[in-house]
Amino acid sequence: MPAVLVYPLAAMAEIAGCFAIWAWWRGASGFWLLPGLASLALFGWLLALVEAEFAGRAFAAYGGVYIAASLLWMWGAEGQRPDIWDIAGTGMCLLGAIVILAAPR
Repeated sequence: MPAVLVYPLAAMAEIAGCFAIWAWWRGASGFWLLPGLASLALFGWLLALVEAEFAGRAFAAYGGVYIAASLLWMWGAEGQRPDIWDIAGTGMCLLGAIVILAAPR
């Protein structure tokens, strides 16, 4: 499956799963763990679908997408709008992900 489709889905699954555990750790109901663990399992499965020669390269390129998705989560779920530095850093990370995935080998 193309990384451009898988990475955003994997990022949302990872962030949702980590957020559920983060919320539980800070006092939310233990029921947060069930969807959180399911979401993290979905994340792992989705990332395994990326067509890359090496897992490390797929994971490294995913990092840029994860950073962008984390800031979108911060904005959408937590109500904190990214600032210019967040946006600039995200752009650099996404450019790095593109270089990693699209480089001729």
